[in-house]
Amino acid sequence: MSETIRKGWRMAGPGALAWFEEPLPEPPPGYVTVEVIGCGVCHTDLGYLYDGVPPAHKGPLVLGHEIIGRRADGGLVLVPAVSPCGECPACRRGRPTACAHGRMPGNHHDGGFATHVQVPARYLCPVPPIADAWRLAAIADAVTTPLQAITRTGLAAGDVAVVVGVGGVGGFLVEIAAAVGATVVAIDVAPARLARAQRRGARVALDGKSLDAKGARKEVARQLGARVPDAGWHVYECSGTPAGQQLAFALLTRGGKLGVVGFTPEVVPLRLSNVMALDAEVYGNWGADPALYAPALELVLAGKIDLASAVGHHALREAPAVLAAVHRHELDHRPVLLP
Repeated sequence: MSETIRKGWRMAGPGALAWFEEPLPEPPPGYVTVEVIGCGVCHTDLGYLYDGVPPAHKGPLVLGHEIIGRRADGGLVLVPAVSPCGECPACRRGRPTACAHGRMPGNHHDGGFATHVQVPARYLCPVPPIADAWRLAAIADAVTTPLQAITRTGLAAGDVAVVVGVGGVGGFLVEIAAAVGATVVAIDVAPARLARAQRRGARVALDGKSLDAKGARKEVARQLGARVPDAGWHVYECSGTPAGQQLAFALLTRGGKLGVVGFTPEVVPLRLSNVMALDAEVYGNWGADPALYAPALELVLAGKIDLASAVGHHALREAPAVLAAVHRHELDHRPVLLP
């Protein structure tokens, strides 16, 4: 049998990617080799490469955690962005996203910016044969993470969902919330994102730059109208910016729920007593329960989530230029790298 050569890019230092070609070793126990069809570029990758966020793995690392690929038997699979251990107390009590032993490709071990990746076999999500299957790579984080956030807060038909930051992840959250039957409010600083959110189910779209945090709740309520509940809102912070997090916190209503989806390394001052006074709830979101990958795939295949207009493909060889362009906010789509 001929030797398989793995090719791809490793993060060799701040802002630096180095091309490699090397023999593919046997996978560790419990892992399986997946031939990568496509790997999405996420802002988490940019945090590691450009912003000094330290990955769990020290030393040169292949980034990339939004992966779709083929098993050795030819079957298509989605690779979870985080694979929990399945055995620890958190996993046993139904909180796999709180697993301290979870493993994330492109963070704990080499990821998908390569021709092959070796990942835990336990939670791979089968995918039916489909044209342009590379588009589905975005499900592995950008779709499943907002589905996790919506599941955790218990969003239901008739609820109000306020989404702060409707770019990649937030844009998909708008679509999922609309599919649930919620009344969706989209807030962003980019007109193009707000326009897309309205096309994909947002009832109200507001320019975040014009919203004063002190009066934001009243303005959203005014835009929604008197027939929509002004309490118990589900607010989702997806911008990953200090201003976005402050705005999302200010939008908490009595009995409301806040899902923190975006990440910023900045320290954000908040008056936590609001949570007490409003009898509100706050939820973190680290990846998604692998059990949500099949429902997320069903939403996409049913046309409830529009990947076709949201993602675009680029050759893996172009990864340094693509990541740099995303870092400079030059692309109007979520890029997927194809080996």
